[in-house]
Amino acid sequence: MVSARVLQLLVLACLAPALPAIGTGNYLVTAPQTEVVEIGKNFTATCMIINTTEATADELYWTLSATTIPKEQYTKINGSALNVTILITGEEREWLLCRCNDVSTYVALNKGKFMHGILLTKGYQPEKPENLSCMAVQNGSRISKIISCEWEPGRQTRDVPTIYTLHVKIGIALSHLTNTTVKNSTQVQFEVYPHHMPLEIWVEAENKLGTVASEPLHKDACFFVKTNPPSDVKVISEKSFPTSLLINWTHPIAKEYLKLTYEIRFCQSGSQSWIYVPRVDTAKDIQSFRLQNLRPHTVYVTQVRCKNEREGQGYWSNWSTNATKRTPEDRPTSKPDLWRIIAEDDGINKRQVRFICKDPVLANGRITRFDIKIQTPKDKVKNDSMEWESIPVNTSEADSSKITTLKEIHLADKETVRVHVTAINSVGKSPEALLGIREKAHEHGPVKELKVWSHGGQLWLEWKPPNSTAVSEYVVEWVSGDQFDWQRENKSTRHTAIKGKLDKFVCYNLSVYPIYSGWTGRPASVQAFLEQGAPLEAPSVTLNGKLGRNEAELVWTEIPQHRRQGFITNYTIFYTSGTETYNVTVPSNATSYTLTSLSGNTKYDTWLMASTIGGSVNSSNHSFTTLKYAPGEIEFIVVGVSFGFLFFVIMTMLLCFYQKDVLKESCWPQIPNPGESTIGNWSPDYPLKAETPKENCLSGISVLDMDVCDGKSVFEEEKTGLPLKKDKYLSEEHSSGIGGSSCMSSPRQSVSDSDEGGDIADTTASTVQYSSVVASNAYKGQNPSSQPQQAIFSRSESTQPLLDSEENPDMLVQEGSRQSKRFPRQSCFTQSAGNQDSANLADFNQLEMEQQEVLEPLDFCSLEEDSEQITPTDGQPAPGSSYMPQLGGYRPQ
Repeated sequence: MVSARVLQLLVLACLAPALPAIGTGNYLVTAPQTEVVEIGKNFTATCMIINTTEATADELYWTLSATTIPKEQYTKINGSALNVTILITGEEREWLLCRCNDVSTYVALNKGKFMHGILLTKGYQPEKPENLSCMAVQNGSRISKIISCEWEPGRQTRDVPTIYTLHVKIGIALSHLTNTTVKNSTQVQFEVYPHHMPLEIWVEAENKLGTVASEPLHKDACFFVKTNPPSDVKVISEKSFPTSLLINWTHPIAKEYLKLTYEIRFCQSGSQSWIYVPRVDTAKDIQSFRLQNLRPHTVYVTQVRCKNEREGQGYWSNWSTNATKRTPEDRPTSKPDLWRIIAEDDGINKRQVRFICKDPVLANGRITRFDIKIQTPKDKVKNDSMEWESIPVNTSEADSSKITTLKEIHLADKETVRVHVTAINSVGKSPEALLGIREKAHEHGPVKELKVWSHGGQLWLEWKPPNSTAVSEYVVEWVSGDQFDWQRENKSTRHTAIKGKLDKFVCYNLSVYPIYSGWTGRPASVQAFLEQGAPLEAPSVTLNGKLGRNEAELVWTEIPQHRRQGFITNYTIFYTSGTETYNVTVPSNATSYTLTSLSGNTKYDTWLMASTIGGSVNSSNHSFTTLKYAPGEIEFIVVGVSFGFLFFVIMTMLLCFYQKDVLKESCWPQIPNPGESTIGNWSPDYPLKAETPKENCLSGISVLDMDVCDGKSVFEEEKTGLPLKKDKYLSEEHSSGIGGSSCMSSPRQSVSDSDEGGDIADTTASTVQYSSVVASNAYKGQNPSSQPQQAIFSRSESTQPLLDSEENPDMLVQEGSRQSKRFPRQSCFTQSAGNQDSANLADFNQLEMEQQEVLEPLDFCSLEEDSEQITPTDGQPAPGSSYMPQLGGYRPQ
């Protein structure tokens, strides 16, 4: 290693003076500039600075495919030389460049001159060719002059290919033939094929990294020969030998060139299981052979091939073309496969039995008919010899495996029957098959723990034997619609696979029957699929009955068996309203479901998804809209409201009945009738007495009997409850309710109207005189004087013009009559009423004021004209006056 490094440095030293003369213009140079490097080996390169002092080895660095190589792989030789060592990987070409850092402005501006590199072309050392083989094939009646050889090449790259040279040496330097190629096979052509002469053959591999040769082959020239297959192969069938076939053929090449040995194989037509004849029986130089122990009436396919008879030499020829022949017929050597199908009869306690049969396994010919005999216990007791019934078979050769229906009978549940069947072909009769059916109540027990599963494209069954040890065999039956088949298993079998053809996505009813010396036992059954898939359809969803407000009952029908394609695991109901989607999963045996918690007056879309382990399928959508009100809800509301209204009416009527006095007082208060007041007949000139009102005057005056002191307390209580603006009406009430005006009174200004109606009085043509009783102790909110005063009777005049009723007394009488009817004569307030009547005084005065505004002014003619109030100035009664308790004052004598 050290010597190689020294040699490299010496080469660089020698090249350095010559580099400027080359005129490259670079200040860096790399070495070695090799053509190819070996993959998997280390490669060392050197970079040297020449003709400049702008950089030193410390400023140099290496890159490989634009990737900077770590400095740990650098070796500094001196101030102007730097080595790098890398491992060669990959098969594509790469640039290994030496660069310089920008240590100065000059270097930065001339980067192209401070860079140099090596293009690494990668390759592998040539590998020794392995498994060299050569062959010379037969051409016509002789061996071809061309020998072809092939081998396994070693690794190579696109940039460094390997060249192969085939060498063939005949005898001892008699001839040496070569051929060159880049492939892994080639040919060499002789002038004449060298029969019975030794050959030496080898291959040499070479590329830019070296040369290597394969192991040579030292063989006789016949070792490389491959002849044509035997010609004119014929198979002969002999009627007297139903179990054998004779085969004849012809040698493909003359014995002078090559002695051959042969190999024969055969199989039944349609089978891929070949049977080889032992080679010790065909090692001789023969041209015919007899196949024995074949099945009668069976088609066989036969092939023959040959090779050099020397052991271990030469190549087997190709197999000859198929030679097909059927063996002759023979008597059936096995029983027909007898079975039955039992279905419930329309009659009571009866069974419908159909006997079916397959050809014997060893039919040894085409079955032309079946002979059947049905025997009952009664026939056996009577020793009756039942005659055989022949059932002809018209099946063709292709239908030999079909099921033949023999006979159909009706069998009572308490009857037992035995059936005997034989199969007949053109040569003879088969052994007899027996099948017995016991009474239904006395059938032997079934197998236990029957299981089934799918594996490897087959259905497998497993069971445990019944308790009885008399089982002679088992029958495995599978049924799907119209497809029906069975197979037999020996008594020691505990698990088996269905040997018949099964379809995917089809449901099969599998049953295992124990057979007790020809008598069938009860079956154990189970359903299974060879492979499950998604159902072909989903049931359609419909509504059952009427919709509700918050619920809807959905119903559907089961999917037909032939459309399921698997076992239904569950149904999923989807229903959506707007953007919300809900789902409910129900068992596979469900056919209805009630959706609850729905919203009223809402449209829903629903569909059903049927699922198996093989997939799912959705049904079509069904839409419905829930009711706004639940069934009976409207009736309930109507009845509830009706009962509520009825209860309210009844309670109101009861309340009115028991509280009629309170309601009467609240709704229709007692209004004093002025017609019953004694003040209506009062006059200052006449004593107070009860007189009947005159017919031409209106009676409707109420008499107010009250104590001055009691009135004072009432007024004080009412003062705060009535507005101050009602003071105006107080004087009017006294004027209109208590006083009386003469029909012919002279005009005089009223005290109560003197403030507000002064201007009106001046313009009025005549005035009406009113009288009123005025309390001296602040009646109706007036300010009382500090000293007690007595009630006085005052006379006032009104400037209001007379109404038509006052000018026409006749009309007044009619009006008075109506007023009398409207206001019955009664005393509203009496002195004995006490404080309760005082409390109602303010309400009464207010009501009186409102009536005065409605009613027209009346002329009370029953009162004395020119009645005057005598108001003493010193608080004493006027001379000649008398005290009137009813008026609360004095009247003149």
